[in-house]
Amino acid sequence: MFSVCMRDCYDTCSLVSEIKNGRLFVRGNPKHPITRGFLCPKGALLSKWFHSEERLKVPLIREGERGAGKFREASWDEAISLVADKIKETIEKYGSESILVYNYAGDRGVVNFYFPMRLFHYLNASFLDYGICDRAGQEALKDVYGTAVGLDPEELKNQNLIVYWGINAFWTNLHGFMLAKKYGLEIWAVDVVRTETAKRSDKFFQIKPNTDVLFALGIGKIIIENELYDADFVRENVYGFDEFKNYVKKIDLDFVSKETGVEKEQIEEFAFEYAEKRGVIHIGYGFQRSLAGGEAVRAISLLPALVGHEFGFIYDMKTIDKSYAEGTFLRTKPARRIPQMKLAEYIENGKIKFLYIYNSNPLASLPNQNHLRKALKESDIFVVVHDIFLTDTAIFADVVLPANTFFERLDIADSYYHRYVALNEPVARLYGKSNREVTVMLAKALGIDNPYLYETEEEIIRKILKQNGLSWEELKKKGFLKVSEKPRKYLTPSGKIEFYSQRAVKRGLSPFPEYKPLKGDYPLQLLSPTYRMTITSQYHNTYEIIDPHLYMNPKDAEERGIKNGDLVEVYNEYGRIKTTVKLTEDVPKGVVLLYKAFWISKLGWNVNILTTDRTLEKYANASVYHSTWVEVRKI
Repeated sequence: MFSVCMRDCYDTCSLVSEIKNGRLFVRGNPKHPITRGFLCPKGALLSKWFHSEERLKVPLIREGERGAGKFREASWDEAISLVADKIKETIEKYGSESILVYNYAGDRGVVNFYFPMRLFHYLNASFLDYGICDRAGQEALKDVYGTAVGLDPEELKNQNLIVYWGINAFWTNLHGFMLAKKYGLEIWAVDVVRTETAKRSDKFFQIKPNTDVLFALGIGKIIIENELYDADFVRENVYGFDEFKNYVKKIDLDFVSKETGVEKEQIEEFAFEYAEKRGVIHIGYGFQRSLAGGEAVRAISLLPALVGHEFGFIYDMKTIDKSYAEGTFLRTKPARRIPQMKLAEYIENGKIKFLYIYNSNPLASLPNQNHLRKALKESDIFVVVHDIFLTDTAIFADVVLPANTFFERLDIADSYYHRYVALNEPVARLYGKSNREVTVMLAKALGIDNPYLYETEEEIIRKILKQNGLSWEELKKKGFLKVSEKPRKYLTPSGKIEFYSQRAVKRGLSPFPEYKPLKGDYPLQLLSPTYRMTITSQYHNTYEIIDPHLYMNPKDAEERGIKNGDLVEVYNEYGRIKTTVKLTEDVPKGVVLLYKAFWISKLGWNVNILTTDRTLEKYANASVYHSTWVEVRKI
């Protein structure tokens, strides 16, 4: 059977799956041009995840205090009836907007992600305004190009150089990294931390946190002043170049070197060689989740244009139109959108009375966990969670509904990295129900007679494929299809690449990327990237391979009397956690690192007890949790 990994990952691997002697066996589809038949370490353990004894088997109804984890087992009929009654009661007492559907990319199957939205659109409920992941970068790229969609990675075969800027691709985009290796590209890395990607790169430029924008502007200045830019391309395709040229004239390269921590000669080396090789820049997501993130992406994205490399960046890939699956046409009034980082605030203010959560574990993944948990405990909100496991979020629910896995249902998935759509066929059925099945049950219990709430997976998939000019029969035969790229254009006010961004000016920003030094109330900046064996909070409970250590530079440790392996307390205004320390030169002075979103119910703490829930308002309320500062003391 054809499967596709539905995780929130660039690669979106095409798989071949089968059941032998009651056990699931999974291997990479060798015919897929991007994922090419091999699995990442997480994918190699998918069978363990599928057969986990921790999978939920029956619905649960809370009996004890919220968050205490005390439930009784219930039948599906009882659980669905209770949820439906609460939906009716909430709408009657508080209005439909007091219902919030909270979903995210824990499962990226098109039907599984979007179909439940149909019911909540029909009910005129509130929806999330997603901001936790790549929002600042999305907005920044729209400021410059009008789109965040960059290069098709299969075009890497025609390139000489790829720059991994703020992305640990060897962990988070392994197939892309190996594709670059296969094509023989020179590989550079720009990062604050000496990551596994940096260690495997031909060149590594280690910059201080929050200085990406200045580093990029310094490179741009050198390219322009040494006339290394593609004058013909710039003349034809760039808006505001002369103004930008005058802007970067004022930048002092000695200041750039001092602030970024990169020697002036290295900055010049980057500029000259990048211009010569017309490199592709894979812009990561992590560093743009900061107060400096949007401006940084805006500055970085100018570099490909300077050297005449049209859409010479990798960030996002909008492959197919999936809007039919969501069903916004079922609404009778506009949706209220709630900023994702403001969930606790809306609960505290009584604006949300019913919360339906699927494909997500916000009580592990959202920042400022103490605030969110307090809000849930002290409110009269009714919480429903549909999940495979009793997650940290499910523990806080009133009703928990068992979900099935992507190996147990029909679906399709596209990628935000490459241009392939892959088929996912059901291999077996163990426990739980799909998001579509639960939605149908709720629609029936609510007495709703609307055909769009009862469509089958195949009906929806066929219609989406047809809308996108793809064949269902061919997809079933091959397991994946490539979506042809339409002619590209710059979707900006000028119709060009805007070095002088009119869209940014309308949002109250400078027309050019600005550098502003950042400093917290505590001395150490806390970074919280994803761990190699997890995807945000996923797999912590089943793979049991985690790294809970605090990584710290030896100089910072010496100043605090801390030695390798010591038990320490990490604290700030949001909370405090205890863990052991590992000293490493890979993390620069002034920075500490904890991997993100492990389960508090398993580990006893999670880095998001410490992270900020502030937002970057002028970048659409994007998350800034890497703009968190802490102090560390030996216990």
